[in-house]
This record gives sequence, C-alpha cells and structure tokens, in this order.
Amino acid sequence: MFAYLHKWSFNFINKDLRDILVSLFALGNMPACDEFIMFYRNMINKTIIYLIKNPIDGMNKDVDKGFLMRFLIAILSFVLVTSTPAHEAKPNSTEKQLAISLATDEQGQLWRAEIIDGFVAVSMSEDLGKTFSKPVCVNLEKQKLSAKGEVRPKIALGTKGEVYVAWMQNLTKRFAGYIWFSRSLDGGKSFEKPIIVHQDRAEIGHAFEELSVSADGKVTVLWLDARDLMRDKLAGKKRSGSSIYYTTSSDKGDSFAPEVKLADYSCECCRIATTTKPDGTVVAMWRHVFDGGERDHMMAEIPQSAESAELHRATFGHWQLDGCPHHGGALAIGGEDANWWGYHMAYFDGKEKNPGLYYSRMDGEAWVTSPAKQFGDNNKQAGHPTLLSSGEKVWLAWQETHAGNVKKVMGMSSNDGGKTWSDATNLLSTSAKIDYSQLLKFKDATYLAVNTSEGLKLKIIP
Repeated sequence: MFAYLHKWSFNFINKDLRDILVSLFALGNMPACDEFIMFYRNMINKTIIYLIKNPIDGMNKDVDKGFLMRFLIAILSFVLVTSTPAHEAKPNSTEKQLAISLATDEQGQLWRAEIIDGFVAVSMSEDLGKTFSKPVCVNLEKQKLSAKGEVRPKIALGTKGEVYVAWMQNLTKRFAGYIWFSRSLDGGKSFEKPIIVHQDRAEIGHAFEELSVSADGKVTVLWLDARDLMRDKLAGKKRSGSSIYYTTSSDKGDSFAPEVKLADYSCECCRIATTTKPDGTVVAMWRHVFDGGERDHMMAEIPQSAESAELHRATFGHWQLDGCPHHGGALAIGGEDANWWGYHMAYFDGKEKNPGLYYSRMDGEAWVTSPAKQFGDNNKQAGHPTLLSSGEKVWLAWQETHAGNVKKVMGMSSNDGGKTWSDATNLLSTSAKIDYSQLLKFKDATYLAVNTSEGLKLKIIP
C-alpha cells in the first residue's frame, strides 16, 4: 500500500471528492502518536494544498475513479477508528524513559511530562499520582529524544490553566540539538504546534533547557549553547565551556524575542537551576568554567531590559576538572514576598579535600554566601540534590547508593531559613531503577516524588 501511495499522483482531484477530503483533513490534523496515522495526515495535507492550488473538474484518465473513491472512504474509516481526540492521544508504544518533570497547580492536580517512544507526553493526576489521564502528545512528529539524568522534558503551569512544555531534540550530529516549546491554553487537552525557540539553527549543541513561568505569564527558556564554542574553535582559539542563552515571551508563549546571551563559559553538560524572585525576576545558577579550569557555580538575575546581566560567583571550592561532571545544582528562593532575602543553594563540589554535596545561603543583595555546609555520605555516592522552600521552611533531598545497590533518597529540613538543619533521614529505599528525586508543594503538604522502574512514588515529608 505504501508503495502505491508514494507513487500516487495528485492530478486525480475532483470536486466531488472535496467533502471527503475536507473531512479527512480535519481528522488527520488531530494530534496522534501513531506513525501510520501521521502518514495519512501528511498525505491529506498535501492533497488539500494541491486542491487549493490546482482546482480542476476532471480526473487523470490513468486513475480508476471508483477505486479511488473507495480508497478514500477506506482511509476515512481507518482514521475514524484509529484516531483519538487530542485529550486521549496515545503513543503506540509503552516504552518510557525514567526522567520526568512534575508540576502541581492550585486545584491540586499533579502534571507530568515524559518521553514515550519519541514523543513528549503530558498527563494529569487528581489522586496523588495513583492514576493519570491518557497522555497527550505534544510534538506532532516522532523525534529522537532523551530523558535520562540531567536531560528531561520540562513542564510549567500558568495561573489560568496554561500548560507549557520545553524539550531538546537530538539531531544527527553528536551532541547537537534544538530546543522546542509548545503550550496548551485549554487545560492540557491539546497543544499548539511546537516551535524552536532559538533563531540559531546551526546543527550544534542547544541543550539542557530550563523553563520558567512568572505569575504575570512571562515565559523564560534558558539553555546551554555551543555556538560561541564552535566559532572560537573554527577561529583557532582555545576555549572551554559553552554559553548560556535565553529567550522570553511576554504573551504567554505565543511568540519569543530573539535569544540573548546570559553568560560565557558554562560547563557543557550540567543542568541549569532556576528560581523566581517575588517580583517575577528569573534567577539562574550553573556550573561555570572559571580561570584555571575551576568549575564552581555562578549566578545571575535575568535582566528586565536589554542590559547585560551581572554575574556573581556563588561557590568557592576551586575544583579543577578538565571535563563535565554531569552534576547540576539546585536553587530555591530565600524568604518570600516582602521578607525575601536571597537564595538557597545545593550542589556537588569535587574539590580535592572533602568532595561531596554542599549547602549554602546567598544574600541576594550583597551576593555574599554563608559558609558551605557539607551533607550526605560521599562514600555512598551522595549526589543530585533538590531543594524546596516556603518562607523560612526549607527541605533538601538527595540520592545515595547503599549495599546491594539499594538506592536511598535521603532528606533533611530547616525551620530557620537554612541556618540549622535536622539530622538526615531515609525518605525512600528501592532496588528498582530510579530517577533523580523532586520536591513538590501539593495541597498544603510537601511531597517527595521519585519516578522508578516500578512506577511513580510520592511520599509526604514533614
């Protein structure tokens, strides 16, 4: 059948077929993750385009009109049977990758973005993750996608039911990618046609995106970008590290401004951490390549105007490394509203003496950090911390590997803005494959969320 379809001439079009074609066009453009259906959709689109450009009353004599009519009706029947509405769009495979993103809304709903068989899929739960709605496919065509470790699709929610998603598509060249974005304005029932957020379309590294949405609906997307690294290499200049670029949308993701460079010399494969100040300013923290090859962390507030950002060194371990540890940090707001004072930071430092996980506070006005506090058991590969704050209450979680390859998520909390901390406790243990942990505010409670090969696990933590 496919061989016949590819040889199919569009010169058969007859005005008597318009109604059938229009119906097929409407059905064929519904989001679906089945490649067979997408083939028909593309074919139907081409047919309609031809019909518009070349309206004729006759048909090609080489085409059997009766067979063609029966064939189109068969396609219509197939699409009717196999297509599902957008809110029930379902991938044709159950192959899932562990790395997911979660978000909660004011209605107590839990939202999930994941990768299923080359598609970004969004689903929602109303029962604390016990069950989820049928996934809605965001991208219209299957892509080469990854969801592992530092790389995963991102999801963020607006204040009026908007659902925003960003992800990285892997391109043919090694380490090359594009950053895509899509939004839903109907509560996640359907998603608009995805767009690439950066104007630079060179097949180079655009990766490790981060997505942020402020209360006023401003959307910010950041990513690691290799364009400057490639430029310097071609010019014969020695350079370490990528750059960080960002773009913003002031109309809830309907359009994006041209990308702007935030910083040079970021570590090539450590995720960016972000938080938002009470006034809506997005703040980023990333592993930076300082002079001498030191890979400590840098912070910056994204400017509200076209002015350059002020960069502030945030950690001082002086870790020298000729490579990327694939180990991004965590960032949370310090205080809230009028009582805002700065930021909480958690990160891995591989410095020669006392490598491991560290926590510190930063005064956001003076940009001065408190003495770093080491936590976690470095002998058990403590890593990949996550932070959550609410006023002066702070939660911190991380992952360790114990005897028998048992994965444990450890945690501790602070009641005084990170000045003092509780003892570390075991929040979750499993022998299953495990994703990095996430902390969520959910119906006035704090939850630890961990995706595993046995399913999503949520647990209330004090």
